[in-house]
Amino acid sequence: MPKQSFSHVTTWVFDLDNTLYPPKTRLFDQIEVRMTKYVMDALGVDQPRADHLRKQYWAQYGTTLAGLMREHNVDPAPYLIDVHDISFAELEPDPLLAAHILALPGRRIVYTNGTAPYAENVLNARGLSGLFDAVYGVEHAGYLPKPERAAFEAIFTLDGVTTETAAMFEDDPRNLQAPHEMGMKTVHVAPEAHNADHIHHHTDDLSGFLKKLR
Repeated sequence: MPKQSFSHVTTWVFDLDNTLYPPKTRLFDQIEVRMTKYVMDALGVDQPRADHLRKQYWAQYGTTLAGLMREHNVDPAPYLIDVHDISFAELEPDPLLAAHILALPGRRIVYTNGTAPYAENVLNARGLSGLFDAVYGVEHAGYLPKPERAAFEAIFTLDGVTTETAAMFEDDPRNLQAPHEMGMKTVHVAPEAHNADHIHHHTDDLSGFLKKLR
C-alpha cells in the first residue's frame, strides 16, 4: 500500500508543470509558443526551424533553454522572463489537492525547470500558495535543468534535503531517474503509466494518491 511505502518520508518534492495542475489545461502550450518566437528572434530562423530546435534541445539537453545556452550562448534571464509571461486564466483552485498537500508530514517543496516567480503565479492560481516551505526554479540550480543529476544535487544541497527520506513527484519520467539513484521514492504523475525501474509509483490523480498517504 502507498501509505506504508512513504512512512519514512520527511521531505516531499513536487514538480510544477503538469504535476500540480492537470495536463488538460494545456498551460504549457502558451509557453511553447513563446519559446518558438524567442528562438526565431534570437537565432534569426523561421518558425519551422525554431520549432525543430525547441523540440531537439528539449530532448537533448532537458530544456530548450539549456540547448540555447550551450549551442548559442543565449542569456537565460531575459528568455525566462519572456517565455513565462502567459495567462493563468485556465487554472482553477483545487482545495482538495491543497488539503492533501497540507496534511503531508514534514517539509514540502516545489522544484521546477521554470522560474520561481512563474511557479508562484501557478501556485496562486491553483490555490496552493503558502503550502510549501520553499519554491525552487532553474535559476537556483545555476540554470542547469532537470534531468541532470547536478541540478538535483544543487537544489537538494541548497534546501538540505536528505534524499533517503524524500519523495519526488514528477510528470516527466526522465526527471525521476536521478532522484531514484539518490535514494528517493519516485512517483510518476501523468495520464499514462511509464514502465521503468526508476519509477516506484504511478498516478493519474495526484490528489487521490496523496489522500491514500494520510
